[in-house]
Amino acid sequence: MPEVTLDYPVYSLNRHLVLPAGTVLSEKVLRALISSSIATDQQKVPFLQFETVREDILHFITQPPGDAIFSNEEDLAEVLALMDNVQFTRPILDSVRYFKELDPYTYRHILMVFAYSTLLSKELIPNYRTRIREAATGPLHDFGKICVPVEILKKKSPLTREERKALEHHTRAGYVLLCYYSQDIENLAANVARNHHERRNGSGYPRGIHLNDHLVEIVAVCDIYDALTSQRPYRPVSFDNRSALEEITVMAEKNEVSWEVVQALVAHNRKKKTHFSECSVSLEKRGILPPNNVYGILAD
Repeated sequence: MPEVTLDYPVYSLNRHLVLPAGTVLSEKVLRALISSSIATDQQKVPFLQFETVREDILHFITQPPGDAIFSNEEDLAEVLALMDNVQFTRPILDSVRYFKELDPYTYRHILMVFAYSTLLSKELIPNYRTRIREAATGPLHDFGKICVPVEILKKKSPLTREERKALEHHTRAGYVLLCYYSQDIENLAANVARNHHERRNGSGYPRGIHLNDHLVEIVAVCDIYDALTSQRPYRPVSFDNRSALEEITVMAEKNEVSWEVVQALVAHNRKKKTHFSECSVSLEKRGILPPNNVYGILAD
């Protein structure tokens, strides 16, 4: 696998320097970081019991398009049961509070990606114990955004190239921090944090690898879907549900994401809740893109 170099430093929430800019993220460097790190509080707390997380998730999924996706009460009950088994240590929970206070967009986003990815994993990942482990990766995919200035996360106008570069740093920062806190360079959540912007055809970042990991693809598709269908600082109007699904379908046509994951997402958007393997995805494009969307547009 190609190694990457940190363009920016990685800090913890309390501004402790974890790794400086210019560090090459080799296995040797990461193992040295873990072996030299000061032990952190490893006591875990159920995520849904942390402050208002449970109430907030239940509120968010009653809003479109979550209300349609979770209209089946049995699905919702099983997803909540899976999520009830997910526990996190204090540094993770502190980051959730950080986003809730300073960047509500990201706070809502990580909770919705958690809910969506848990639902899709329930069907696409057959082993129950594996499901629980994998459900824990959803809220952590954007953990590295604690290293991105809030002003960039909340910016309404187009980003400069340097700001875009700083935003993309969240994949590397999340990987480093989750390896650091878990004391494990093979940590599943760290892998998802690093790779959720990679694509099957190699067109993603930070390493430009050909993504071939079903779990990461589940989180990646849920990440894209929620980003399109929810409010964002850089877009006054969100994508309507059909347009969002069409955008993701186009990505599958380009071999950027897996058809199977797209089928599962589309199936849960339909009233009959047909099993994803029997779901036919329309290739017709009738959606309308929202006006004044500056995502992907650079100021310079």
